[in-house]
Amino acid sequence: MKTVIQRVKSANVKVGGETIGAINKGLLILIGVEPDDTEAEVNWIGDKIANLRIFEDSEGKMNRSVFDIEGSVLIVSQFTLLADCRRGRRPAFTGAAEPEKANSLYLKLVSNFQDLGIPTETGQFGADMEVSLINDGPVTLLVDRKADQG
Repeated sequence: MKTVIQRVKSANVKVGGETIGAINKGLLILIGVEPDDTEAEVNWIGDKIANLRIFEDSEGKMNRSVFDIEGSVLIVSQFTLLADCRRGRRPAFTGAAEPEKANSLYLKLVSNFQDLGIPTETGQFGADMEVSLINDGPVTLLVDRKADQG
């Protein structure tokens, strides 16, 4: 499972020109699910992101989490995070989980944030989406459990 986390002042996602999810201060989370991912990866990623201290405290240090600041999250499924661009000029997406499994784990991540009481908005799995954001910092992080275990 790979995620890109962006600290945002605001973010929204549209499908067919209609806004389906929007947040103010918080995190935009892009998630790519791999074939061998399980709920264990979802639980690890959710806990890691919810508790990452990437918001500034009163002294200007990154010392507060999205939970601490009572921020929101916008979670968008993005299988293109798993693109293999090593050969040729067209990305290969064989590293992405089948849609049914990917959607199930995506929804589990959404549920994890909701269970923590963090206001959570979503994109629409499998849809052609337009994502807009105002990156705060900018702060953009890659969180990949497999890479983090190395």
